[in-house]
Formats: sequence, structure tokens, C-alpha cells
Amino acid sequence: MHLGRPSGVIGSGLCIFSKHQILDTFLYQYSVNGYPYMLQHGDWFCGKSVGLVELKIQGIVFSVYVTHLHAEYCREKDGYLPHRVVQAWELGQFIQHTSKGADIVLLGGDLNMHPEDVGVRLLRGWAGLQDSFTAAEKVEGCEDGSTLVPANCFTNQKEMQFYPQGIRIDYVLYKGSSQYEVRCNSHVTTTGTVPGKGIPYSDHEAVLATLSVQKTGSDKALNHPAVDPVLVDIVNEARMEVRVGLLSAERQRYSCGRMAVLALLLLLMQGAMGLSSMFGRTIQPFPKFSFSLLALLAVVVLLISGILYLFHTIEVKILQGTEEQMRVGLQSLQDKLSSG
Repeated sequence: MHLGRPSGVIGSGLCIFSKHQILDTFLYQYSVNGYPYMLQHGDWFCGKSVGLVELKIQGIVFSVYVTHLHAEYCREKDGYLPHRVVQAWELGQFIQHTSKGADIVLLGGDLNMHPEDVGVRLLRGWAGLQDSFTAAEKVEGCEDGSTLVPANCFTNQKEMQFYPQGIRIDYVLYKGSSQYEVRCNSHVTTTGTVPGKGIPYSDHEAVLATLSVQKTGSDKALNHPAVDPVLVDIVNEARMEVRVGLLSAERQRYSCGRMAVLALLLLLMQGAMGLSSMFGRTIQPFPKFSFSLLALLAVVVLLISGILYLFHTIEVKILQGTEEQMRVGLQSLQDKLSSG
């Protein structure tokens, strides 16, 4: 059986195949997904999401998640970093709140972030997930577990000039529960091309993690594990990135609003001039074609600016809401630490 649900305009491309019966499914689309006017990137049209399926295998309940976060197009000037951090936060929150009845949690997907990036550290720390690469007893395939490698013919070589060994941006993350312990026996990444073909399966190398599950016999709840003090610093760092994105969104909203107001004033001036010439008080100083063309341009600018103003207003509110969620979460962490 499989899960494959559409989202956005052209779909997120998420899918889960399972030989075991799927008991339940759900798809959540992230609240921020880039910008619709960045046509060359297209992330907004995909509707980046996280998919969830629930399985029951030999009496063990699994919550299995799959996701694809916003791409990183320029590491030096990453304008999408706040959106990716928000997505990582929402992913962690989503996992935390939907997996309380699960014995085992599995997450696989393209996070589009390096292992040391704040989004990955936030996701792992907040949801309590382990990385199959760092926890594996045996690792095979690409060096450092890289999934975006220069040897892949679909890879943009210019982006990889500072990473000759490749980048690890695709992950298998997991966690157990009070009754079940999970161990990663092996972590394997594919290398080379399709047998009999001269091209690889994808622009990313595939990740295969072999996990073993063992019953612990403990009834101690793990929904609220001990707080790691490092997590406080991680949430603070993520919160600062969201604030940076919020300031940028407010500037863009202001620019669009100003452009809309200027276009409206131009239309009002043209309307006044048109009415004045219509009633014979003044002679129209501009040719009718030029006058109409200018009016059409003002209308187009007004519509586009108005739509973008609304879009960035929504973005501002989402970033404000996320920053507030992080503030509350941070306060909760600090209270737990202070109470011992």
C-alpha cells in the first residue's frame, strides 16, 4: 500500500510505500513555502508538506513521516532560511503532537539542511529524534553519508565547489518509546548509476537505514524526557532566525504597500484629469492611447502590489505566531530546567 497526496499547485511529490497495511494517513502543508513570484525556484507551487501514515506491525504502532523542506539556493545569502526554520519547527511540533500514541517514530526526507544547521538541530532536539547516520553501527556508501554529491550528473557543480565530498541533506531520523528501544544496525547511501544506464536514479543519493526494535519492558513514560540545556540555546538561535525573516517580511510588505498607494494616487490623478477634460474645463494634454496605457499600467501595478501586500501580511503574521510559539516553548524549557 502507499500514501501519495497532492498539495499546492503542482504537488509536493511526497509518497510512502508500505508492504504493511496503512491504518491512517494525514498530510499537513507548511504555513510558509517561499514566494509565488520566485518562479525560477518553484517551491511555493509545490506546497511543501509533511505526510504521516500509521502502521501496526506485529502489535507495534509506528508513526511514519515523510517530508521535503524548502530548498537552499544560496548558502551565503539564504533568503529562505527563516522559512526553512519555521518548517523545521512546525515539523517538530507536528511529530510531537501526533506521535503520542506511537511506539516507534520514523522520519525520512529531504530537509535541505546540513547536519549542523539550526533547523536540523532544532528538529532533532525538539522532537527527540536520533540520526541514523550518527547512530549506525555500520555505515556504507558515500563519504560522510553525503546524499548530494559532485559525481552525480544532475548536480549543479558550481554549488558543490566548496563541498568536494558532497553534502548530507537527506535523513532518516527515529525514536523509540518507553516500551520499545530502536537501534540502527546500518546506514547505506547509494552510489553510481542505474544498472545498464549511464545516469543515476535521482539528483540525490538514496538513504537506506536498517533498524532493529527491541521491547524494553519499562513502563516509564518518555513523552517528557529530561530537558537538554543545549536545546534552550538552539531554540533561541532559531527564534533569532525567525525574527530576521520577520523584519524582511515587514520591509517587503511596506514596499508593496507604498507601491500600491502610489499606483492608486496615479489612478486618482488620471481620473480627475479625465473628468476635467470630459466636462470641457481643460484640454487633455496627453494622447488618448498614452493616457489609457498609463492607466492600464497603474491598474496592473495596483493589483500586483495589493496582492503581494496581502501575501506578505500573511507571512508577517505567520512569522509572528511562530516566534511567539518559540517564546512560549523556550519559557517552558527554562521552567523545567529551573525546577530540576
